[in-house]
Amino acid sequence: MTDWHPTACILCSRNCGLLVQVEDGHLTKIRGDKNHPVSAGYMCQKAAQLDHYQNNADRLTQPLKCQEDGSYQPIDWQTAIIEIADRLLDLKQTYGKDCLAFYGGGGQGNHLGSMYSSTFRDALEIPYYYSALAQEKTGDFWVNGKLFGRQNCHTTEDIEQADCVLFIGTNPWQAHGIRNARPTLKQIANDNQRTMIVIDPRRTETAALADMHLQLRPGTDAFLLSAMLAILVQEGWEDQAFLQEHTVGFAEVRACLQTIPIDDYIERAGVDADLVYEAVRRFATAKSATVRVDLGLQQSLNSTLNSYLEKLLFLLTGNLGKPGGNNFHTFFLPWVGHSDGHAQPLRQTKATGITEIAQLFPPNVLPAEIESDHPQRLRGLMIDSANPVISGADTQAYQRAFTKLDLLVVVDVAMTETARYADYILPAASQFEKWEAAFFNLEFPTNAFHLRKPLFAPFADTLPESEIYRRLAVAIGAIPERYPVLEQVARWHGRWPQLGLYRIALVAAMALQPKLRRTVAFALQGSLGKALPDDSIAPFWGVSQLYVQQHGEAVARTGLPGRGGRLAEALFQRILHGHSGTPISQHRYEDTWSLMGYKDQKVRLAIPELLAELRTLQAQSTYSWPEYPLMLIAGERRMYNANTIYRNPQWRQNDAEGVLKIHPMDAATLDFADGDPALCESPWGELLVQVKLCDTLRPGVVSLPHGYGLDYPDPNGKRTRSGPLLNLLTGARYCDTISATPFHKNVPVRLKPIEIGMLANLK
Repeated sequence: MTDWHPTACILCSRNCGLLVQVEDGHLTKIRGDKNHPVSAGYMCQKAAQLDHYQNNADRLTQPLKCQEDGSYQPIDWQTAIIEIADRLLDLKQTYGKDCLAFYGGGGQGNHLGSMYSSTFRDALEIPYYYSALAQEKTGDFWVNGKLFGRQNCHTTEDIEQADCVLFIGTNPWQAHGIRNARPTLKQIANDNQRTMIVIDPRRTETAALADMHLQLRPGTDAFLLSAMLAILVQEGWEDQAFLQEHTVGFAEVRACLQTIPIDDYIERAGVDADLVYEAVRRFATAKSATVRVDLGLQQSLNSTLNSYLEKLLFLLTGNLGKPGGNNFHTFFLPWVGHSDGHAQPLRQTKATGITEIAQLFPPNVLPAEIESDHPQRLRGLMIDSANPVISGADTQAYQRAFTKLDLLVVVDVAMTETARYADYILPAASQFEKWEAAFFNLEFPTNAFHLRKPLFAPFADTLPESEIYRRLAVAIGAIPERYPVLEQVARWHGRWPQLGLYRIALVAAMALQPKLRRTVAFALQGSLGKALPDDSIAPFWGVSQLYVQQHGEAVARTGLPGRGGRLAEALFQRILHGHSGTPISQHRYEDTWSLMGYKDQKVRLAIPELLAELRTLQAQSTYSWPEYPLMLIAGERRMYNANTIYRNPQWRQNDAEGVLKIHPMDAATLDFADGDPALCESPWGELLVQVKLCDTLRPGVVSLPHGYGLDYPDPNGKRTRSGPLLNLLTGARYCDTISATPFHKNVPVRLKPIEIGMLANLK
């Protein structure tokens, strides 16, 4: 009988626990793991296709170097590492460290390597870090910093206990993002004592289950949300006791909201006024209410303002820090930082002048930073587990910019569209061929962590990212090849309680060598790692120490023995042996206030920059693209689309073409029938699409999914692009002024009929 092995899905931030059977290098059977502390056996249809990630024709098998003619030839690891290190050091010495940048550093479920890539970045003093998070969430982080005191004060939603749930710009039925999405949504829908409200331009699967669906016009979120807040204040539904105890600045916010022209803004949003008033009443008067948002709100017009307004909804009604509300959570290992200019000056990009948020820079500006004639323009770039040529706004800009780099190094599992621009390609082991973990530990009050064992040996001549970055760090002279003293002390692991002597030795080493603090992950890997099942997991011992220092009482509530170092060692051992994942802390709802950044634990409701923006909102034009009469929602979540780690299109069991959905009235006006090809044009590019009539959209709105547009070899070896490469239509400079978040949910387009004979040329 074939054994079932615990692991996790890697396709979204939920990282649901799985049990799998493996044979001959394949994932042959996949099911949910009932022992997982969060997902408890749940999985969606996408996880069942994970073998398409593990096995595909684009898997990299060895390091590659680009030749003068553009072809790639194999190169051995040692030579590749030395050449890359020499070129990075030469660029830094010639142009200064500001010419270097890093992009990526982990996908949805391969975060363990990011501990090492971030340590390598610090060792080389690479100042600019771009990531997908910064393309989506930095406006939200900026607002968190203003409201709560730190940009990594991130809130989660207690949907399971909420009497009223408000979903804005998110479709959990397909996108998930909440715990065990589909049964959770069904439970709310079937309980007549609870209310589900959805704000979305589409009648999504989630909206179809809702008690109320506010089907607004795309791009009018700020108008609708500010009107809802104005109604709340007008009716006196704010929680005065909560505001008095936990906030400052409400009077200023109230004064601004009292100027909102409610009826005008509701009309602009295109929704029924009575329905809006009723939605506000239900949310504000519920015993508990929570707000869940996603990219439909955050990548819409007025992105950062939107993030402010949605938070005011749960703050003014007193739904922070209580069961069924929104709550802060801990991070076992933070995946976002804090930039406030106090500890060190805020960094800005040289060409575009964009200021860091949460220690991140937005991918939208990366091509401009490369193409600039600024003397300190970006010249050297490392990309890890990312494919910005496909996923970044304005594909054409990336294609131009990457040809102008002095050095591009790509670390990835597959030969991606981005990798084909690289000078060096370093092949990583897959997420199932190495020890792995996700740092999306966003649960409250019980948080959990899942360290996953490898299912397969590394493929061909690949290496885990931890080893790739260790070798690079040695080559640039940042770390030694060995740590003999620490290694010798670590060999006593198991004979010294709580590794007390090793901890003393490590602290002493950092005191004697202050630079060691910057590369401590490598020190742990090279010393304590020798006494563990795999050296890459050694930093989790240090992370466990820090987590217990910050949240010791909450860790102890999970049933672990001891205090201090003994408790940290017990936590580390539980993580090491909890192959289906394990609880790491058990907080109380009142603890949420201790997780705030402000010492007085009071929310600063008034954000001057955004209140000023709110005051000028009325003058904003709802639509200013007369030559493009349709509004494209770019990046719809569907049954069979995911991020671009799925390269083989055969994983899709429906919607292989990634059709463009259009309302039947618009299709009739343009004389399109179901299945017709069309040319979709935006101010930034054009794209061949296949039309599908769909009445779940508002007239004037069309939608396309993300995750398509990859080229993959057909049975004859010819590379063919499958589905729409969405970012041929998006523009990098069409973005939010504060965060540079692209307006993917409001792309102006027009459709043109095409002749069948034109299809080959357009493809």
